[in-house]
Amino acid sequence: MAFEAHSSVSSHGTRGAGPYVLRTLFADVPLSEDGSRDDVRINCVEYLDRNLYIGTSDSELLHFFEIPPDPADHSGIPTFILASRLRPAFSDPAGASNASRPGVQEILLLPSVGKACVLCNSTVTFYSLPELSPVFGTLQVKNCSWIGGVDLNQDAQGSDGVTILLSLSRKISVVRIGEDARVIKKIDYAGSRLSVRRDTIACVADSRSYALLEINHQLKIPLMSISSLDESQPDAIVGQAQDISGSAGGGLLRSNSSTQTRVHTESPDPQSHRRGTSLGNLISSVNRRHEQQAVDLEEPGSRSVTPPDSVASPGPEAGATARSTTPDGVTDGRLPRVQPPGPTFLKPHIVSPTPDEFLLVTGTSPFEPGIGMFVNTEAEPTRPTIEFDRYPRQIAVDGGSPDASSSNPPLSSEEEGFVLASMSRELADGIHYGLEIQRWDADAADHEPAKYWLDPNQENTTKIKVPQPLGVRSLLGVHDTCFQEIVDRLCKRRFTPFPSSNAEGSSVSLKSVDSRTASTMERMSKEKELFERDNDSQDDESLPEGWQATRNTEEEEFARRLARSTARLAVWAGPNIWWAIRNPLILQLDAQLEAANTMTNETPLKRRELFKAINSFRGRDARSELEFLTFSYIQQQVGILLLISFLKSTENPFSEAELRAMEEALVDSQLDPRVVLSIIPGVRNEVIETRRGIWIFGGVKTTAERFIFSSDFDDKVHISLSTLSRPVLQFLKRFLSTWRRKKGFGSVSDESEVFRTVDAALLAVLLELDQHSPPGPAKARSVRAELYELVDGGVDCFDRAETLIESYHRLFVLSRLYQSKKMVQEVLETWRRIIDEGSNEGGEFQDGELRVREYLTKISSQALVQEYGIWLANRNPKLGVQVFADDKGRAPKFEPTYVVELLRTDAPGAVKYYLEFLVFGKGHTIYVNELISYYLDVVVTHLQTSSEARDGVLSTYDTYRALQPPKPTYRQFLTDNAPADDEAWHSRLRLLQLLGGRYDYDSAVIRDRITSLNSIADDLLVPETIILDGRERKHENALRLLVHRLGDYDTAVAYCFRGGASVYTIYQAETHNTHATSPKDAKKAPKRRESAAPTQDEQTRLFRALLGEFLRLEDDTDRVAQTGLLLDKFGGWFDVSDILSVIPDGWGVDLLAGFLVKALRQIVAEKNETTVARALSSAQNLKIQHELVVTIEKTGPSVES
Repeated sequence: MAFEAHSSVSSHGTRGAGPYVLRTLFADVPLSEDGSRDDVRINCVEYLDRNLYIGTSDSELLHFFEIPPDPADHSGIPTFILASRLRPAFSDPAGASNASRPGVQEILLLPSVGKACVLCNSTVTFYSLPELSPVFGTLQVKNCSWIGGVDLNQDAQGSDGVTILLSLSRKISVVRIGEDARVIKKIDYAGSRLSVRRDTIACVADSRSYALLEINHQLKIPLMSISSLDESQPDAIVGQAQDISGSAGGGLLRSNSSTQTRVHTESPDPQSHRRGTSLGNLISSVNRRHEQQAVDLEEPGSRSVTPPDSVASPGPEAGATARSTTPDGVTDGRLPRVQPPGPTFLKPHIVSPTPDEFLLVTGTSPFEPGIGMFVNTEAEPTRPTIEFDRYPRQIAVDGGSPDASSSNPPLSSEEEGFVLASMSRELADGIHYGLEIQRWDADAADHEPAKYWLDPNQENTTKIKVPQPLGVRSLLGVHDTCFQEIVDRLCKRRFTPFPSSNAEGSSVSLKSVDSRTASTMERMSKEKELFERDNDSQDDESLPEGWQATRNTEEEEFARRLARSTARLAVWAGPNIWWAIRNPLILQLDAQLEAANTMTNETPLKRRELFKAINSFRGRDARSELEFLTFSYIQQQVGILLLISFLKSTENPFSEAELRAMEEALVDSQLDPRVVLSIIPGVRNEVIETRRGIWIFGGVKTTAERFIFSSDFDDKVHISLSTLSRPVLQFLKRFLSTWRRKKGFGSVSDESEVFRTVDAALLAVLLELDQHSPPGPAKARSVRAELYELVDGGVDCFDRAETLIESYHRLFVLSRLYQSKKMVQEVLETWRRIIDEGSNEGGEFQDGELRVREYLTKISSQALVQEYGIWLANRNPKLGVQVFADDKGRAPKFEPTYVVELLRTDAPGAVKYYLEFLVFGKGHTIYVNELISYYLDVVVTHLQTSSEARDGVLSTYDTYRALQPPKPTYRQFLTDNAPADDEAWHSRLRLLQLLGGRYDYDSAVIRDRITSLNSIADDLLVPETIILDGRERKHENALRLLVHRLGDYDTAVAYCFRGGASVYTIYQAETHNTHATSPKDAKKAPKRRESAAPTQDEQTRLFRALLGEFLRLEDDTDRVAQTGLLLDKFGGWFDVSDILSVIPDGWGVDLLAGFLVKALRQIVAEKNETTVARALSSAQNLKIQHELVVTIEKTGPSVES
């Protein structure tokens, strides 16, 4: 029967969280031959090479042989069969009774020489190993109180025998065991009861004090008293080396014929050689500490003063059968009453934790604290003392520096060292016997070293009628064991995120609970079937039949290799024996987690306990593979438990720091994020699980599935993402974003399924959070910006992303998803849906038509450009034609003739705008007639159908005429007052621009269209008529309309200056010079683009006609002002006599003063120029004549024959 053990930190009482656990070695040992006696106790235990030796209080030595369990049964317990039941020979002292026999007191195995020494009732006998056959004939050593003293530093394979120490009444015999038993030395040390040896230095104890013995030179250094109240040993001799050499006999060990021997305690030899040491000061301070203990605080019960003769030897508890005289003997579960303090003889304890150190225990009473003191082989203190809550019954050390007696596998050179002390502890339900465990190698800076309490679970110990003290001992042999608990926790198992009844939930359940996606359920179902079919086909190729069972076996073998450990410490009580095994860190921390998880309320205290587990190894590097997996496992367990607590914490929400710490634990632990998502309703259905499954630590699987399959979770499993609280959504956003940054890491297993799940869940969370964002474009570091970053970077779950985005009606986000995959056609289709349907959830798709136009310039597909250019031209003709007119697009260019025909067929409303581009932008005059026709249709139709439009046009004439000079031209007046949304008005401006340009168009057809308006009202399109008159050389009519119908005098002057070639042209500002005062100045003006400069006669004729129109103005003021201004600026084109003949006689000379002065100056200038020219001609004539005379003289006369 296996008994569990309970280890705890003294201040917390957490089961299983201590450094040691008990595992059954042998349950219900048959201590009595017939099983009828229950008063037989186990005194000592030894184990070597599957042989178990048990010494009992009934003076029997039991030899059991271990039969290992079936290798296939990993949880099986070895079986022990009885090999022999031996009663070693012994001799009773005279007058001794059976009740006073201690039984088998010590078993000393010497495997290097194949011998065993057994101390039974103060008699030593010798046997062979392993069958315990007697050796050395009938040799016995009587009146022996202790056997031991084997050199712990000696190699176990020594060939020259083994030296042991026998504690006799007056001396210690040094005996070499080999082919025979030979006494090689006798040491004069009386009453020794315990010895531990390192090399030639033995630490021994009698009934009162400890001492160091140098065996070869027979020197003794007295140490402290066992009882701090014992003053029989003077402090002056403590630590001083003494020579105890005397007659030391040698030879074969012979049987002692004495039949009666009593141990006498002798005072140490007062002769000494002084030796400087600080041990005396240390002992004095310890004594003072004990003297200050308050007696009234001790455990109730009487103390008996036990004389030295009756003190038990270190092996068994001498006198345990006489319960009335033993301090720990109880019959009613309570300790005896405390008597006044007096001389108390305590059992000595010596252990050696390191090759050059001994640990000694002193105290004042069995019920008061004990003090452990460390001394080296030079009798000098080496470490700080340790304290036991009560004086121990037995102690054992384990681990520390490299030590063959460790019960833990050698993980590193820095193994922890512990001391285990058997003692009693009074609790609320009575006296408990167990082990107090603490570090003996703890740092001196630790003022309060941790202590742990370990005791068998008494509820399962059916054979123990009353509490009994525990024995503890470090055995010679080592037992290999395996922690099934580690296997259960670290062995990876397939995780089940969905109950078998909801196996299809992974892909469909979200749609079933969210009405927004109900319309896509059928589509998703088909996609899931296709997806599973593809995955199954892939798995069929890579996963052989029975692959899961094979993997389970492999995972278990791997975990079992890590779970192996060794045991060397034995603990016993009653008929039961346990192994005291180092409790692996993973089990210690997991026990703490289980204790914290038992708290029903989700309080900050529970969270602190969970964080405490991972903080215990924060910043610590793993020293072994098991420790590495331990850290990962605990982080995963803590992360899952914290997440469950987070989901349940409604009254005590997590702080921001706690949330961050939880996220860190989940991410650093490398736990598959699908496990995290599977326990959060609303996103768990995004988990993708293929036939390969999700494999996680068995302990984490148990925790997660326990929560998932609970009734509380089942009530919430169908809730949608929108019902999750904002803190949960924010946690998911940060957690999934962090995990997404691990893409491409080789350490992520099942990378495809993991990141498809992560991307889908993160997208769903961001879509949900972004519903509360203000409409419009994304702002920096906002949820919407993160959403864009996710879809722009591309997601692994493309099909699922489409469905999710559609369910939230976020079409612009969907278009960005398509753009990440360079799916141009789908991008344009989505944008067209947004514009046509007006479905712009989020309001981020602003200026949609403009964005379509810009996007079309970036794609190379001419077919898509044409398709969406036509669509855009029908919606926004001005913007649509830019698609076909853009020369910077990546798609092949369209021929204008093709585009015109295409627009006429599919987007007739955009033809006019494209023609404008061709004419005004590209200068294609071939389309001028057609464009003019479009403009005329718009203008004429508007005037014919709208009386308000006609009145508006006529009112502009009146308004313009009413303006006082200086005033703009009429065309500029129209431009400045054009309504922004009046298409007819803007068409008229474009019409004027075309008619006034140097284009070839059919003026007769245009005049006919304009004349058709006369049936409604005369002169509706005056500027147009003026331009046509000028083009047809009807200058007089054009000037009449300009002066009398429009009152645009400046344009009339410019018309004459240009010779009637054009009016209201786009080159007007570049070509005319209204400040030219004569035909000569005009010749210096820039040349006109549309025609050659007019002749002076043409200009004179036009200016003469304009003067006539000015003189016919009805308003006298305008008549005088405009006539005077014309003559003043352009007087050079007029004849003075002609002007004087037409000017009314009533006008004053001052009105013509400027003209007359300039005219007279011009006449004088011309006269002077004529005189100068004549003089220059005379001079030139004289020069020529002179040159002729000179030439004749040079030539001389010539005779003509």
